[in-house]
Amino acid sequence: MTHTPASHLAVAALALALAGCSSTGQQVGQAATTPLRDLNLVNAPIPELLQATQKAPYAMPGDRSCPALAAAVAELDAVLGPDLDAPKGDKPSLGDRGQAEAGKALQRAAEGAVPFRGWIRKLSGAERYSRQVEAAIQAGEARRAYLRGIATGQSC
Repeated sequence: MTHTPASHLAVAALALALAGCSSTGQQVGQAATTPLRDLNLVNAPIPELLQATQKAPYAMPGDRSCPALAAAVAELDAVLGPDLDAPKGDKPSLGDRGQAEAGKALQRAAEGAVPFRGWIRKLSGAERYSRQVEAAIQAGEARRAYLRGIATGQSC
């Protein structure tokens, strides 16, 4: 089968219809805006907390009390999502796994709909922005680990 832009759009429409029946609105929205993000026309702003963290991820916190450290870690958890050792929830249901796979298929279809995607991302500045986002996430993860280390050292 030849992969044409029309076939990519057909796959995207099918995946969108399947995902539309589910509660994966975030995945659908993300896939739908992929071409716009590739052109650097739409991008999510880097949270201010992560921007500030990038400046000094290993700065000693002013308040090193256990409640203050827990609050700082919780703020980072809210922006970054759960840490590596966070307890896992229940095993996802078959329906949840199907929704996740439909979302992944939709994302791949949306990415495939843009010819010369890599070059377009470089020329538009989207690739550079993605690297900035990744650097902010890494700084936030380092900060969270640092704060958790301080808390552990204080037996919090």
